[in-house]
Amino acid sequence: MKVLLLKDVYKLGHAGDVKKVADGYARNYLIPRGLAALATAGALVHAEKVRNAATQLRDKMNTEMGAVAEKLGALTLHFTAKAGETGKLYGSITTQMITDAIKRESGVEVDRRNIGHQPLRELGTYKVQVRLTADITPSMKVIVHREGSEVEAEEAKPAETTVPAEAVTQA
Repeated sequence: MKVLLLKDVYKLGHAGDVKKVADGYARNYLIPRGLAALATAGALVHAEKVRNAATQLRDKMNTEMGAVAEKLGALTLHFTAKAGETGKLYGSITTQMITDAIKRESGVEVDRRNIGHQPLRELGTYKVQVRLTADITPSMKVIVHREGSEVEAEEAKPAETTVPAEAVTQA
């Protein structure tokens, strides 16, 4: 089924694009949520207007989110967790825990579904991407270290985000 996208849809396309999608995806998800309309001849006439309006909105959002992206790109989050001898965590650092730490450290609210990483299950340093808009995806540094051990001197910051081991979810 061909649909005209009315809004940007992650991993599908930008507003104003005409895409061929599965019938069920269009009927059950895109059309009821107002993300797309059937690509009829009348709708295709309005495609250029939709595309122009969406481009202007996207540009506005990108300029607003640019400062937030710089703030998140410079952010380093530290998590303390219990781990075994091989470095595997007893539980995991979830995307919800990462969004809570982002809110505490920077004051920016991010939806957990916009964190582009699976739960962290091992000790180490990770680059975690946060999807702010379709075009802006800053990466931040997340360090997971063993409970009771000292954080390396160059990684330590005065305002550390630590999560008690009891808060680590059991996976």
